[in-house]
Amino acid sequence: MALLCGSPSVSFPSSSFTHHKNATTKSSLIASQFPLPTLSLSTRTTHFSPSFIVRSQQDTSLVEQDPRFITVEPEPRFQGPDIWNTTWYPKASDHVNTEKTWYVVDAEDKILGRLASTIANHIRGKNLVTYTPSVDMGAFVIVVNAEKVAVSGKKRTQKLYRRHSGRPGGMTVETFDQLQNRIPERIVEHAVRGMLPKGRLGRTLFTRLKVYSGPNHPHEAQQPIDLPIRDKRIQLQR
Repeated sequence: MALLCGSPSVSFPSSSFTHHKNATTKSSLIASQFPLPTLSLSTRTTHFSPSFIVRSQQDTSLVEQDPRFITVEPEPRFQGPDIWNTTWYPKASDHVNTEKTWYVVDAEDKILGRLASTIANHIRGKNLVTYTPSVDMGAFVIVVNAEKVAVSGKKRTQKLYRRHSGRPGGMTVETFDQLQNRIPERIVEHAVRGMLPKGRLGRTLFTRLKVYSGPNHPHEAQQPIDLPIRDKRIQLQR
């Protein structure tokens, strides 16, 4: 069979045309026996089975979006200093070459541990609003009458101080009374040193402590003021 058009004629074998005609007839017969549901493009979904939903692929504006994948443009931030999210850190001008406060405290009849904790807090600067753990922000503390410091209970005979010469068998042990009679300043220094940071900062802070036996000290030129003590149980009750 030949088809005549404006272009050169094209001929198809008769057997191919017959096969195509038979296939078309079979498709029409199947479609008449099993009709397919018609899809409406005006609605989002078409239900033709209780367990199956056909979604329209052309009307995508009505399809709900998953809120997990919806991106929202962030609002422009305020252009200016963020005064609520700034952490203050002391500069060199805040603690280097600045005049530190000098305190003086009389250790007579004061409990050793409570006195040492108060001294350590002022040496570290914990009483200041500008306290920074890694910076020397504290003051100098002068302790007088170190030989009259007190301890509670039976610590005068039970509290032991040990030191070692570095040689085999060079351990020396002495009680609180023995060390107080020999070097009374070392008792206060030992207690305060244990409450300061370990390391380079702690060694620097320890130099701020001045301990003396007796009521006199050589720091009158610094005009020290009395150390404020808030612990009401620091005084020994006789």
